[in-house]
Amino acid sequence: MPKNFKEEIFFSLIMAGLMVFVMAGYNVAMADGFSSGYILEVLKGYPLALIVALILDLGVVGPTAKKIFFNHIFKPEMEKKPIIIGISISILMVAGMVTLMSAFGMIVTQNFAGNIVLTYLHTWIFNLFMALPLQLLIVGPIARKALSAFQNRGAEAVEAE
Repeated sequence: MPKNFKEEIFFSLIMAGLMVFVMAGYNVAMADGFSSGYILEVLKGYPLALIVALILDLGVVGPTAKKIFFNHIFKPEMEKKPIIIGISISILMVAGMVTLMSAFGMIVTQNFAGNIVLTYLHTWIFNLFMALPLQLLIVGPIARKALSAFQNRGAEAVEAE
């Protein structure tokens, strides 16, 4: 896990960057299929979605997820199994990010036809079913490995001084 703000930014860039890219591709494919403009459509929405995701991750969802976990879920015996802490916080983060980014996606694409509540619930459920395994099985491990390499590189630089 990140130990300082610099590591938090690095970790969030990797995590949000990969999650937003894959989820943008998923949502474009769900809405329009794999048309000839698929890649351009994904790339067109990526920068704004990444900025929004980073702001939400660092400013709202991350702090809230950690607060909920440590105030209501955490038990002292969990300290012996940091993987449980990481998975628990990841699940809360995914739930929060899917909740907010699904709304963002509907706003950006102006997807308000029909029943807005049902459209949102449909979007939320489909995004949750994609985002949770994506985060737990693929993106989370990649981001943690990258963070570990970043931390080790920083430790080596300190030792060399």
